[in-house]
This record gives sequence, structure tokens and C-alpha cells, in this order.
Amino acid sequence: MSAEATTRSGVTFRVLDAMDAPHSGRILRLRLQSGEAPSIKSLKGATLTATSPDGDRCDVRVLGFAVFGGKPSDERLARTGRVDVHVEEIDDNGPIGLRWEVRPA
Repeated sequence: MSAEATTRSGVTFRVLDAMDAPHSGRILRLRLQSGEAPSIKSLKGATLTATSPDGDRCDVRVLGFAVFGGKPSDERLARTGRVDVHVEEIDDNGPIGLRWEVRPA
């Protein structure tokens, strides 16, 4: 299965924490809500759509990963369901906050 197909198979994350990154962008701490955990490789550079509890939408691009809780790996994401991503907002509908849902675009 291709990386693109893996990230599109009904995966939904919930934002547990969101903060400004030191130089640019935002750090989002995500928890897998539904679907099978995608590979870390498929998330790198991916475009994600975030939806607020009020229905506002914001597209973001994954720049990389934060390593607050350790180096991200496929095994760790599958086991814990959590990943910290460094993103840049593509459109200006943010900032993304707590309880937003994030899905591959």
C-alpha cells in the first residue's frame, strides 16, 4: 500500500495541545481518534485539514516532528496513538487549538 493510500484510509486525529513553534509555524500534539495509524514517512510533508468544534477549517502542511516525548516512529505511533508534528498553516483560518480534528486532505 502506498504512503498516500495509508494516510487517506479514514484516519482522524484530535489535537491535545497546540503551541507556537520557536521560529515559525505551530507544534500540534495529536492523538489518533480513528483509523489505522499511518506511517511517519507518510505524514512528513503531508497536507492535513483541521476542523474546529465550531466547523471552521484550516489546511496545514507537516514540516517535521517535535521530539518532546522521544523520536517518532511507526511502532510508537501505533502503540501510543500520539505524535507531535511541526506544521505551517497554508491558509489563515487558524490558529488551530484544542479539540480540533485533523484529517489528511
